[in-house]
Amino acid sequence: MIGINGEQIGVISRGDALRKAAEEGYDLVEVSPNSVPPVCKIMDFGKFKYELAKKEKENRKKQHVIVTKEIRLRPKTDDHDFEFKTRHARKFLEQGNRVKATVMFRGRENAHREYGEQVLERFKQSLEDIAKIEKDTKLEGGQLIVFLTKK
Repeated sequence: MIGINGEQIGVISRGDALRKAAEEGYDLVEVSPNSVPPVCKIMDFGKFKYELAKKEKENRKKQHVIVTKEIRLRPKTDDHDFEFKTRHARKFLEQGNRVKATVMFRGRENAHREYGEQVLERFKQSLEDIAKIEKDTKLEGGQLIVFLTKK
């Protein structure tokens, strides 16, 4: 058993430990149940739970969530539209987001996937100064997909 200030009290029976914790006005908390004998500590359990919750909340604040933004292209995307979408992708990358570029195929376009691959290659080349390829081009369903992140 461990006391309120961290001092080691020693091995005592469960009843004595509960009585001692009640006399001091605190709770008896089992810290290490798998050891022989189990280790218990006298503490304010409510305060302990509150501090744990506070630490978890603080850790969640410090986490940085990576957002994935999607840019959808087609094999027949025109030059102006392509440049517009490239500027958006550049802005997303500068903000620290991940970009998922997707080339969608419909109908007869599925027979000529090389056009979609050319569009994605052009997209990657236009962003190579700021972006690196996280996951290279792959075919998923009827779509070609590539993931880019900031260098």
